[in-house]
Amino acid sequence: MFSRTVSRRTTRRVSAVLAGVALVVPTTAVAARPEAAAAAVPKISWGSCGADPLLAAFQCASVEVPTDYDHPRGPTTTIALTRLPATDPAHRIGTLFTNPGGPGGSGVEFVQTAGETAYTPEVRAKFDILGFDPRGVGQSDPATCFPTAAQENAVLAGLPSFPVTSAEERQYTVANAKIGTSCVTTSPDRLAHYSTANVARDMDLLRQAVGDAKLSYVGYSYGTYLGATYAKLFPNKVRAFVQDGTLLPEWYSGSDGDTRPVGVRLRQGEGASETLAQFNLECKKAGPSRCALAQLGDPATVVEDLYERLKTKPVDLVLPDGSTLKVTYATAVQATFFSLYSPAGWPDLAVTLAQLSTAASKGQRSVSVAAGKLPQGLVEWNRRKEEYASLGTSMQPCIESRQTGRPLAYPSYADAADRRAPHFGRFRAWVGQTCEFMPIRDTDAFLGPWQLKVDSPVLVLGTRYDPATPYQATRPYAELYPDARVVTVNGWGHTTLGKSACADATITAYLVNLTAPEDGATCDQDRKPFDPLPQARSGAPAEPRLDVPPGVSRWGTLGL
Repeated sequence: MFSRTVSRRTTRRVSAVLAGVALVVPTTAVAARPEAAAAAVPKISWGSCGADPLLAAFQCASVEVPTDYDHPRGPTTTIALTRLPATDPAHRIGTLFTNPGGPGGSGVEFVQTAGETAYTPEVRAKFDILGFDPRGVGQSDPATCFPTAAQENAVLAGLPSFPVTSAEERQYTVANAKIGTSCVTTSPDRLAHYSTANVARDMDLLRQAVGDAKLSYVGYSYGTYLGATYAKLFPNKVRAFVQDGTLLPEWYSGSDGDTRPVGVRLRQGEGASETLAQFNLECKKAGPSRCALAQLGDPATVVEDLYERLKTKPVDLVLPDGSTLKVTYATAVQATFFSLYSPAGWPDLAVTLAQLSTAASKGQRSVSVAAGKLPQGLVEWNRRKEEYASLGTSMQPCIESRQTGRPLAYPSYADAADRRAPHFGRFRAWVGQTCEFMPIRDTDAFLGPWQLKVDSPVLVLGTRYDPATPYQATRPYAELYPDARVVTVNGWGHTTLGKSACADATITAYLVNLTAPEDGATCDQDRKPFDPLPQARSGAPAEPRLDVPPGVSRWGTLGL
């Protein structure tokens, strides 16, 4: 079926990269015992988060947990955590654990940047809001793939966000082979104990450490996979679960027998294509006065023409700080994908695409973009060129999900994905190729079966047009639980955070009073993407952005 592969020359170059490297022999991940009864519950000593006045309301700490729960009295791993104390401690219910997604998202950063605005005042009054960096991420003994940042940047330098031409496919494959083998040789022990199941075990120790009999948890995107894993391992310890932007465990793990790349299995290409169609439709409805792209004609046609031109004639984008970013076809697709996460940013995306389209159609080599009008995806692309602590922190799929075993067949996988979901299918198909060169597995990972036995009702939210966690996964995810209540948010973007007062009220009633809505309930978003920005609702959560893990713009991480 997959006939197009990279060349024999690339095969020889990959073999040369792999030669002489002491690789860890893979083993089949098993469903390890659910709880490590002998693991000591850590004592949390909360203290200051430093001199930054923006962090004055938060407390920080770190604890030690077993690196390997098969040996709970052996070596330990440091877990960094932060909390925002409840505003009404006299009526405090407990601690609300959070995970912002990724994999590789920093829970500490999420809570410190969004904890004060992501939840309603009633939730803030009754719960300490807790975020922790999962093992291998951020401040929690991060897994690194190179000894130094300079070495990592040298491998990443000049790589496209995804390959389009045959030459780029060869370059990308060789680079991924280098990255994969270097990850295995630089951080083998951290990677070997890096599974979501071990993060769930860590979270249960933290639950005990804060003194909660059962877990109250909000998981976003990949965080819903962590939630499902926790529910499987500790079904009797669930108080309240909010799962927002669901990641179907079978797709991520490959436990359903699908042997395609993880980036294909997750259907992100299809989700993004559907969301882009909505972007174009909403832009057309808004008209030229509110959507710059509509000034040039039918938005769908303008975007397609732009993408086609950029394949052969990139445009230099002059940024507000004077620096220049070369916008290729791949760069534009990548930036569009991540800009679709937040409908509040769609007007700025339309401005930039319109400026690029005008320049490309006139044969101009460069165009300047005004400050405050640049899509966040392009801002991060430009900023992350020198950022470190990146690749290794988002490689959980490499050690716990099914790989294809055919790293040189990715061009064919990408071709097939592109036919199903133009532009975005090819982009997301390359996610995970690095994993093919990392024969290392966490034998304590849990990969199914996924039918769960949680007695408590679980709240599952899905946004109708979500580019990263497609809505089609929402109902199948809910059906893993005996009693899940699905709330569909009619709108756009990745997760419901800060987009719907109705959803906020539903989450609040559930977390505070354990009042679950009827299954099949719906909510609307507060505004359409191109509506004029209103004044903020009093006491309402703002729309925090779920950050893409570091390195996502320079390498194929999931961005969940």
